[in-house]
Amino acid sequence: MKKLITSAILIMSLTTTVYAVDPKTLAQSKNCLACHAIDSKLVGPTYKDIAAKYKNDPLAEDRLSKKVILGGGGVWGTMPMPPNTQVTPAESKILVKWILSIK
Repeated sequence: MKKLITSAILIMSLTTTVYAVDPKTLAQSKNCLACHAIDSKLVGPTYKDIAAKYKNDPLAEDRLSKKVILGGGGVWGTMPMPPNTQVTPAESKILVKWILSIK
C-alpha cells in the first residue's frame, strides 16, 4: 500500500511539474522557437499571426495541439511543419494555450 501511495504522489508531482513550466521556456526546450517567433516571421508563422487566425475558433486548441505533435501543412504556405513527437499531449496543450493567448 505504501508503494502505491508513493507512486501516486510521484506521478502527481511530475504532472504538476509539467503544468508549472513557463510556456516560453517549454517552447525553447522543444525547439519550437527554431521555426516560430512571437512577432517576427521565421520558417513558420509568428505566434501572433497564429493567435489572430484562430481567435474565434472554439476548436482551435484541440486541433492545434494535435498538429504540434503530428505536424501538418498547407495552412501557412508550402513549408510543412514536421511532427514533434518529443512533445507530450500535456505539453502541447500548454504551448497552444500560450500561443493562442498572445495578442
